[in-house]
Amino acid sequence: MAAALRGLHAAVPAEVLSAVPPRPDHAAELVARIRRWTPTMRPHVSGQVTQAMDGGVAWLASAHLDRPGAPEVPPVFGAGDGNLANFLWDGSTVRIVDFEDSGRIDRGFELAEITEHVASWAEHPLDVSSFLNQFDFTRVELDRLRDCRRLLALVWLFLLLFDARAGNRRNPADAVERQGQRLLDLLD
Repeated sequence: MAAALRGLHAAVPAEVLSAVPPRPDHAAELVARIRRWTPTMRPHVSGQVTQAMDGGVAWLASAHLDRPGAPEVPPVFGAGDGNLANFLWDGSTVRIVDFEDSGRIDRGFELAEITEHVASWAEHPLDVSSFLNQFDFTRVELDRLRDCRRLLALVWLFLLLFDARAGNRRNPADAVERQGQRLLDLLD
């Protein structure tokens, strides 16, 4: 999977990539969405989920992820969907499918989207440490990865809350609580 991602990230030359539109749901869009969601969802949470939401929202206020990225974090071409079902193994090679949300992004965001997607832990957990150890990061990229993981964990907390309130049963019954703990662990 890491090899497939490294290939995808290097597939578009820099001079071409600069003309590729940013992928949808990049960090600034997600920050704005969380700011809209918080007043709606905050009254409906309690316990550890409240602690996770409040901690995530407080962290987000100081993270400045809605500002343009640092120039030291180079853009890559990203698939734009971290669902593990989009990585197909044929017995020897992983192939990536589903490019409807693809575009220009940075590796930190793209890898955070994979590691924090509910599919990475709900049924068949991804060994996040082993996966991320397959990549070489600069210090700036590691900071970006940490921040994007927190952001996407917070997004998933909201998404799972919306699903639970709507009565959707596509995720485990304890998904909201587990996601709250995941977010608290990332904020720690």
